[in-house]
Amino acid sequence: MNVELKNKTALITGASSGIGRATGILLARRGAVVVLIARRDKQLQDAAQEIKASGGTAIAITADISRTEEIDRCLAICLEKTGRLDIAVVNAGRGLAGGLLSSDETQWEEMYKLNVLSAARLMRRCGEWMVRHGAGDIVVLGSVSGYHISPFSGFYGSTKWAITALAEAFRREVASRGIRVSTIKPGVVESEFQTVAGYDRDNFYKTIEKYGALLKPEDVADAIAYIVTRPPHVLINDLVIRPAGQDYP
Repeated sequence: MNVELKNKTALITGASSGIGRATGILLARRGAVVVLIARRDKQLQDAAQEIKASGGTAIAITADISRTEEIDRCLAICLEKTGRLDIAVVNAGRGLAGGLLSSDETQWEEMYKLNVLSAARLMRRCGEWMVRHGAGDIVVLGSVSGYHISPFSGFYGSTKWAITALAEAFRREVASRGIRVSTIKPGVVESEFQTVAGYDRDNFYKTIEKYGALLKPEDVADAIAYIVTRPPHVLINDLVIRPAGQDYP
């Protein structure tokens, strides 16, 4: 086991699958105690068990972080059990197929609540603790869809545009206080994300066939691990990672 993150605690939301799960497994392998947070208990416990079976340390907290009180509860458990918070990976979020005309309007408010407001509250809560202790890494999951807005995911992209702006504003607010805030913007990643978002062949898959091999969650996890293991004076502020064949967005 690589122990460059030994004695550090990493809190990861959306950790039951995809990028969050892969990040938890990798950071634990690098020596961190990982606090895994997600709504789906079975998948979350499976991820924690996989980490423990490999010799790592994982704490699983089943929670819905779209609720402010749940964010507070998760942070309290993290600090009670580990006594510290060194890394926060703000990953929980969901997609939605379509733009302003074609997306399901009944899902707009729920998606903004999770992708923007809850992410911002988590950044604030973690940032408050880190500022008091003079160090910490906050890694925010954006998207290339919030970097170059695409009509097939325009409404979702607007949430990632918003959280990217908040993350950069937050970076400027806390940079002088020892906190590094990074935004990572993945392209198309193979996961259940697309199915949940309502993408199908007509509105998504036929468009991406030409890209060839897509990113895997582990590819993004590797980029996150790189960000949080830089020397303290080095910040990876903004990182875009795409499949090599993805020309758009």
